[in-house]
Amino acid sequence: MGHEEQMRRRTIGTIVLLALLSMAGVVTTQYIWLRRAQRYQSEQVQLQKQQAAQLDKQFNDRVVIALTDVTQRILSINKDPSDLFDAVKQVSPNYYAVSINDTIHPYLLEELLKHEFERRGISEDFEYGIYDCFTDSLVYGDYVGAADTIRQAGVLPKLNKDGHYFAVNFPRRLSSLWEPEDSGTITWIYPAIVTLIVFAFFMYSVWTILRQKRLGEMKNDFIGNMTHEFKTPISTIALSSEVIGDPAIIQDPDRLRCYAEIIRSENERLRTQVERVLQLSTLDRGELHLKHEQVDMHRVIRDVAASYRLQLAERDGEVEVYEEAKNATLTGDPVHLTNAITNLVDNAVKYSPERPRVTIASTGDGRMLYIAVKDNGIGIRREDQRHIFERFFRVHTGNVHDVKGFGLGLHYVDTIVRAHGGRISVDSEPGKGSVFTIGLPVRNG
Repeated sequence: MGHEEQMRRRTIGTIVLLALLSMAGVVTTQYIWLRRAQRYQSEQVQLQKQQAAQLDKQFNDRVVIALTDVTQRILSINKDPSDLFDAVKQVSPNYYAVSINDTIHPYLLEELLKHEFERRGISEDFEYGIYDCFTDSLVYGDYVGAADTIRQAGVLPKLNKDGHYFAVNFPRRLSSLWEPEDSGTITWIYPAIVTLIVFAFFMYSVWTILRQKRLGEMKNDFIGNMTHEFKTPISTIALSSEVIGDPAIIQDPDRLRCYAEIIRSENERLRTQVERVLQLSTLDRGELHLKHEQVDMHRVIRDVAASYRLQLAERDGEVEVYEEAKNATLTGDPVHLTNAITNLVDNAVKYSPERPRVTIASTGDGRMLYIAVKDNGIGIRREDQRHIFERFFRVHTGNVHDVKGFGLGLHYVDTIVRAHGGRISVDSEPGKGSVFTIGLPVRNG
């Protein structure tokens, strides 16, 4: 059995190791892919920016050429011999100003702009304005859609001011030079999140496997302990029954009474063990039904202490009770609460190697009733204290080899205390004993 268990552990360890290596490979591959994807995305963004910048430059060049042609046409129409060098200025990506020293008729300007923009393949909406250079104020302006037709010249109020420059703006055109940088984070964040989810699921699976493995080991220990616990009283009862079956024992009433007491005692022991297994089955099915009665916990403590005094006296031990709580009456299930205190005292007796000294003390603060069970036993290691309330868990007893049980007692106590709205804690140190403290809410009426 030990060899099979060792092989099983080695197999599970190998599976977990291979799974970890596989997951590490997946994470590494995903990381490399993400790095490459991010670098590729960055290169694509830069390439797109370069292409957009090139397109912007081409558009700006066409606009400058078109506005230069418009300026030359206006000078030609006005028979102005001036040659304005570098008359077109790009103020911003979509805004252009053109200097001209002559009067500009708005309809003529709009007609020339439409004609030149159409000839240069510029189909953007635009707006234009005519400004007076002396006051830098707008004399005339209009918005022209790309689908508008060239209007015919009509009656326009005569402009008394000379227009010295006009400006053209493309309001609906967005330049890539002014757009926020696209980092492309969506491209690599999504697979990163998926990888994290897979990794978390993998870790949870490993944790579940190890937990189930540990639970399986504890169940195997439970079955072994249960077999031993049942086998011993059954053997004793069988042996006592054979002795009682001897007709000659009728001649010895004291001996007959002794073996009858042994059968009764071992039968009670079997009944107790079966009851504990049934309690576990009830807890697992979630069928724990509590009664709601007034329970005097001081009376419960005294009854439990009295039931162990004879057993402790045989080992030169004792149990002391200190009733310091002013109010020890609460609403709960008397049977389960008695069993909970009994389990704590039973553990205190079993895990005390010699001359057990068990103390049961009650304190209270008006809202909570605290019952502490203290012993001078072998104590509990800190690493075991986290698991002592789990099913089937049994603390390693060291040199105390006669400690029997299923590992259900503290789990049962914890379940009952929680079902009553309370909590249980432990304070222990190896070699110096343990103190289990139950806190129960006081509910009168």
